[in-house]
Amino acid sequence: MALTQQFARVSPEYLAQCRESALGSPGAAPGWAPPSRDLLDADWAMWGLIWYCRKTAAHPRLVDLLDRVLTGDPGGDIGFLDHDEVYDGVTDPPGLLAPAAVDEITRALFDVDIGRVLADLPQSPEAAASVVGFEGFRGNVRDYLVEHFLALRAFFRGAQLRGQCVVVWID
Repeated sequence: MALTQQFARVSPEYLAQCRESALGSPGAAPGWAPPSRDLLDADWAMWGLIWYCRKTAAHPRLVDLLDRVLTGDPGGDIGFLDHDEVYDGVTDPPGLLAPAAVDEITRALFDVDIGRVLADLPQSPEAAASVVGFEGFRGNVRDYLVEHFLALRAFFRGAQLRGQCVVVWID
């Protein structure tokens, strides 16, 4: 099974409930079950976008933004989510982006012109796949990256509008 980038929109109150559940259960289970509408599987699209921007030395601010989006901010006090109920434990534990960070990130995501970012992406499917680190990818790389970027942006907008946190992890 391939690893993919996961996101969940949750309220600070929901995180507090999960913390309490973890403290009160024998197996430290946080009771993690956000609604499916508040989950996003970004596959590995953002990793390809970062790879492309780094390889071409284009859009360093986007690289920094996406690095933050994919890892969360330091701290966050969500160690209780380091549990197999949340993720498979193969990679780092989940990270957190608090509502203020979500607001800042959402604004920055809406400042990105993804078409402009990908303007120099090769037209050849094989060359495009190579430049984003997706050797053997089948399909339209540009469409894949744009679709997932726009989904990420909309997901963060939803969290921003509801004053939610975003929890990030690889699963």
